[in-house]
Amino acid sequence: MATLHVLSHSPFADSRLASCLRLLGADDALLLSGDAVYALQPGTANLQALQLMPARVALYALDEDLAARGLQACGRVQSVDYPTFVELCTRYAKVNSWL
Repeated sequence: MATLHVLSHSPFADSRLASCLRLLGADDALLLSGDAVYALQPGTANLQALQLMPARVALYALDEDLAARGLQACGRVQSVDYPTFVELCTRYAKVNSWL
């Protein structure tokens, strides 16, 4: 069963991103929001970990949160707006928010 994982906490504050990456299934997706978009900072181990994920795992980041932090979606990360975020929630069988 495919799951959309939603992560909103900074990857530099705790280990939620690492835990999430270990649990991602082949047909799952990861949406970075809030401070979690800091994982996309160039030259970081977090970005490298995201880039090494299997190609079947979809990666998204909220464009509003990227803009607020002066970041851009890079590589295979797709920037999405809030209506697309809602659509993604309906596309996957489950949504798991990493609170």
